Amino acid sequence: MNLLKAVAGVLAAACAALGAGPATAASPGPAAAAPEPVRIMPLGDSITQGGTTGGYRLDLGAKLRADGRAVDFVGSMTDGPAGMPDREHEGHPGWTIAQIDANVTGRLATYRPRTILLHIGTNDMYGSDPAGAPRRLPALVDRITAQAPDADVFVATIRFADQAVRTFDAAIAPDIRAKAAAGKHVHPVGMYPAVAIPDLPDGIHPDAAGYREMAATRYRALQAVPGSIGGDPQPPAGDGTCTATPRVVGSWNGGFPGEVTVAATGRTALDGWTVRFTPPSGQAVTQIWSGTATGMGPVTVRNAVYNGALGAGASTTFGFLVAGPGAASLPAATCASP
Repeated sequence: MNLLKAVAGVLAAACAALGAGPATAASPGPAAAAPEPVRIMPLGDSITQGGTTGGYRLDLGAKLRADGRAVDFVGSMTDGPAGMPDREHEGHPGWTIAQIDANVTGRLATYRPRTILLHIGTNDMYGSDPAGAPRRLPALVDRITAQAPDADVFVATIRFADQAVRTFDAAIAPDIRAKAAAGKHVHPVGMYPAVAIPDLPDGIHPDAAGYREMAATRYRALQAVPGSIGGDPQPPAGDGTCTATPRVVGSWNGGFPGEVTVAATGRTALDGWTVRFTPPSGQAVTQIWSGTATGMGPVTVRNAVYNGALGAGASTTFGFLVAGPGAASLPAATCASP
């Protein structure tokens, strides 16, 4: 027994010398802190509000959560289905650019968004001065970037079946690109080519399919801008510079019209793009607009003079006619720059 006590004493002394105490279960370290959600403000009019459906915010939120992104939509308004996880926004039905401009300072101060999704101008097309809208929107963007210079501001073109809209979109695009080139965190988002006219039942507001198209366009734009949805962006598809998404937009006996949306998915602007696709056997492309084509079977389309420069996250579209027997369908397309 004395021998056992002696051995125990030696062991205790050795443990003390080594700084060891009695054996205990390892204590878990502190839990890793959850990332702070990225505050995203959907800002605009009734198309941002989306009525009882939640508009594009419903599908965009789902895409971001599925991607593992910690985001929080913010704003003074709450709309959408009861089960929608994140219903806050700053979309005001009927509002014009001037009304957003008059109220945005307070909203930015209150909600401090990291990322702003701006979609405004539709109601200006019905006002007394639609021609002045291309001046009012850049002024609003300047106000936002002056108050929130570190926020990424995604400025969407607008969409409905009216020539005034095309004039407005064409006028604002160069100004937004110039602001981006000057170092402001401003990103154009080509919403006009993203939403098909049949998906605007009243000619103005998207239906569920149209809102899904808007959400997909917004999602691609956010992915292309580091930090706008937190962490590192997901690797873009294709060669990392651009993607080409073909779509059939109608059909008739012996042919159909189609279009391809070209999106800049890399981290830098494009100075030009080249799209390649092959119509189904027996069919050929007979006419193309908003691009320059070579070939009728395998088709190579290069940008037109006016739509080759795309900022990161921006997109454009070109259209074409296909003639020949068979179903109206299109295969995948590839995109490269230039």
